Amino acid sequence: MCQAPFTKLVSSAILCTGLNSHMAVKMARKKTEYYVNNKEFLANVIQLRDYFLEGKNLGHETHIESIRHFRFHKDRRTSVQFKRCYEYLGSCFSKIATHLSYKPNFVNYMFRDDMISDGIENCIQYILNFDPEKSKNPFAYFTQIIYYAFLRRIQKEKKQLEIKNKILEKSGFDEVMHTDRHSGNMSGMNASHSDMGSIKENIETKMNR
Repeated sequence: MCQAPFTKLVSSAILCTGLNSHMAVKMARKKTEYYVNNKEFLANVIQLRDYFLEGKNLGHETHIESIRHFRFHKDRRTSVQFKRCYEYLGSCFSKIATHLSYKPNFVNYMFRDDMISDGIENCIQYILNFDPEKSKNPFAYFTQIIYYAFLRRIQKEKKQLEIKNKILEKSGFDEVMHTDRHSGNMSGMNASHSDMGSIKENIETKMNR
């Protein structure tokens, strides 16, 4: 008589164990997907900093000039080493930015890809500001850079949305969305676009004050 309840208990235990194992594997896979080895990451950050510092000594005004210089360096070994370092760091920055973008305060934005791109770009742009003498934790440093890049992108998108809404309010929805009333007259359409440009310019000027 006690076999049925015991069997159900065993089945439930097996099911729970299976679910827990599945969740553990899923979480481990997710962790591995965005995992960055801090020691290796630090070594490559220092290496790219050295390339950029050398570029500065060569008179390069921007990091983009240094990237172009070392990427197509006449010494093939230097070019290969630079590409390997640069691409590895690009992958690390992408992992950090993508993982951060899944946080509850960022995940629902439609322009999340733009946020990630801004984060990666800012990491490369400000890599010289990282001082390996003061910190051995580049992961925390670049996570913060990406975080603030996300906030700047959100503010920028909100500002653009406000401008669009102001234009719609000023010119009227039908005027913005349709050009039927111009009856094919290009001069009328150009005048309308000119008016919209003036409205946008005035709104941006007022918002930047």
